[in-house]
Amino acid sequence: MKKQQHKQHSNQQQKVTDESATSLSDLVSDDVLAKLKNAKQHLTVAEEKKKEQEKEQRIQERKDREKNKTFEELLEEYGDSGAKY
Repeated sequence: MKKQQHKQHSNQQQKVTDESATSLSDLVSDDVLAKLKNAKQHLTVAEEKKKEQEKEQRIQERKDREKNKTFEELLEEYGDSGAKY
């Protein structure tokens, strides 16, 4: 008896879920949808700016490390090729 009630309850839940399976754009007004799209666009632009700044920072840090290398580090990196400049 309990199993039948549980199955009936499950079937009712599925019907309710199927009926309420509308898209978000159907449930939200056009104004709110436009604001969400605008916010998404702003976040995307902000994220791209942040990635670009991080890239520039890594490049600058690499240049600074290269500039501040000691003679020993330069010698290890480039070796003693014997070429005269």
